[in-house]
Amino acid sequence: MRPSEKPVSRIVLHGDIMLPMSEDEYLKRPSENMKTVCFVTGTDTEVGKTFCTAALLHAASRAGYRSIGFKPVASEADAEGYNADVLALQAASAVKLPYHMHNRYTFAEATAPHLAAADEGRKIEMQVLSRGLQAVKEKGDFILTEGAGGWFTPLSGGADFADWVAAEKLPVILVVGMKLGCINHALLTVQAVKQAGLPLVGWIANCISAQPHRLDDYLAALKQRIPSPLLGVMPYLPDGGAEEAARYLDVKPLEAV
Repeated sequence: MRPSEKPVSRIVLHGDIMLPMSEDEYLKRPSENMKTVCFVTGTDTEVGKTFCTAALLHAASRAGYRSIGFKPVASEADAEGYNADVLALQAASAVKLPYHMHNRYTFAEATAPHLAAADEGRKIEMQVLSRGLQAVKEKGDFILTEGAGGWFTPLSGGADFADWVAAEKLPVILVVGMKLGCINHALLTVQAVKQAGLPLVGWIANCISAQPHRLDDYLAALKQRIPSPLLGVMPYLPDGGAEEAARYLDVKPLEAV
């Protein structure tokens, strides 16, 4: 090949994985010293946090990142003791790790973590969450930690998820489930994140039904009031996977945050 020629594609080695890239993707890939570590919260439970987090992980992988999803606390285990949300993040991660690295606490019952932990005679310890986060940070360069429920979901001993996120100083991504009442829920969460002294680095409008209530009007109101980048509007995809959904999201605003 003559010096003036450029290859059509390249295989880029990222740690223990190899990613095929077009020449354009190769030139735009993140530098080795860039690292993105964020916390994903939602306006409520069942607003699509896991689906949106998995889609972001796929989008980041396509952009050349070694993406890893981390859900430190999960409720509702299957017969083998695994949680479906954790498995979804494990599958969406570019770096392939064992289940226990994606999760530190999986509880049997689908309920608030502090109740599930108490029922099982266990305690959710913040230092365990922090050690888990540090472990995945050493393996990848695009780390998304998904919470449980909303911003103030209780953990053990009177603490809540917001306390841990503040202690770790994690930038926050908000998933807004587009439905009646979501504007108030979103703005309350935005205010709480701000009061915690943390940056809200992006938000996702996730359509959780086929015909969200006044979608365009709600989007306009949220865009006007949330001073952070809209990472994407996720359409209702009842049969679509997170990898397909990645095309609706933009991870560029999350570079090195």
